Amino acid sequence: MTQEVSRHSMNKVIYIEEQYDKIYRYCYFRLHNRETAEDITQETFLRFLKYTTYQDTGQGLQYLYSIARNLCINEYHRPKAESLPPDMETDFSEDALLTSLSLKTALDKPNGEERELLLLRYANEVPVTVIARMMELSRFAVHRRISAALKKLEKLLKEEELL
Repeated sequence: MTQEVSRHSMNKVIYIEEQYDKIYRYCYFRLHNRETAEDITQETFLRFLKYTTYQDTGQGLQYLYSIARNLCINEYHRPKAESLPPDMETDFSEDALLTSLSLKTALDKPNGEERELLLLRYANEVPVTVIARMMELSRFAVHRRISAALKKLEKLLKEEELL
């Protein structure tokens, strides 16, 4: 019995290590703030570990992203205190800075759902089935929306002369 509990605990640790960076990246792209994304990521895993029912049913990944998504939405709607923008590195060349700004502008143009879908699917490699359950859509609808978002992003990158 003790070995079984130990093995189960070890599996949780491995799972958390595998998903931590992806959940952080998801939170960062939603919130655009490193410290807040770190806080939300930690809160996501604390809540995930608190409730084991979803983990045991094989829905752990969906549950993780649902927690992170809801916490990001709550954070976005929270009143913000005035703060200074983070310090920018000054060793960028002018061309690199312009390219970076053009890329950021192009990536900011797709709406929030489109950015979220692209991030989940391509940056974090979340399976379409998990995205569909998380967003309460059919797999076909997810494929269709991802495809439309990719076409829109490609068009924007061509307009910015980045493709």
